[in-house]
Parts: sequence; C-alpha cells; structure tokens
Amino acid sequence: MDFFSAMQISSSALSAERTRMNLISSNLANANSTKTAEGGPYKRKDAVFAATQVGETFRSAFDRMRRGAPEGVEVTQIIEDQNPPRLQYDPTHPDANAQGYVALPNVNVVEEMADMIAATRAYEANVTAVQAAKSMAMKTLEIGSK
Repeated sequence: MDFFSAMQISSSALSAERTRMNLISSNLANANSTKTAEGGPYKRKDAVFAATQVGETFRSAFDRMRRGAPEGVEVTQIIEDQNPPRLQYDPTHPDANAQGYVALPNVNVVEEMADMIAATRAYEANVTAVQAAKSMAMKTLEIGSK
C-alpha cells in the first residue's frame, strides 16, 4: 500500500462522514416540520455506509483479490426512518387532525446530537490519518534530498 492509497481511503471516509453530517443537520433542522412536499411530517434520514475499493484498476483489483487490500467507505444509500410520527396533542395547531393531534417528525434531538458528535470524531480521526500520511510522505522525500 502506498501513501496515496492511505489518503484515498481517508478521503473516502471524509466524504462519507460529511454526507452523514449533512443528514444529521437536515434532521435537526426539520425536527418540528409537520408538512413536506410528499405530505405528512418530515421523516428522519440516515446514511448507509459500505466498504469499497478506492482507486480501482485492473491491477489493483487483481492484487486485492490475491492478498486482500484495505478498503475505503462510501454512502450506498440514504434511507428514511419508517417509524411512525410522534403524535402531540395541540388542537390549535393548523395541522391538527380531528382529534386534536399533530403528527410530528420521528426525530429524537438527543440521538441526533450524539450522532453528530460521533460523526465529528470520525471526521477528525480521518483528517489526522491524512495528515499522518502526508507527513510520512514528506519525511520520505527529505531522505532523498540529503
């Protein structure tokens, strides 16, 4: 594995975590949205990650099959939470049903904040990995210049 592979793997993780953070931000922003274009309250969204090969060429695919190479990550799909909306009694709300209940999004703000912290830590860890790979590459170049 070369330095560029390490950087590609970490950059794939950075991209995936950025997508995850965008979804968390959207979930938090719409925690009280009772109407969407599709109708009904906002539905919480989450990213599904999967291992993937980065910089795949024929040679790298052959080598990977032969010896098992490290893998990056990608977002394979964005899913909507299928849990029912939470009902809150508020007969004065314009979106209340005949019984006076309003269907609110199934977004748990505490859970989203915990997910945000985890995504931030994963992002920071991958930035550190990129910086370490860059530092090793620079040290290697310094060997040849002396």
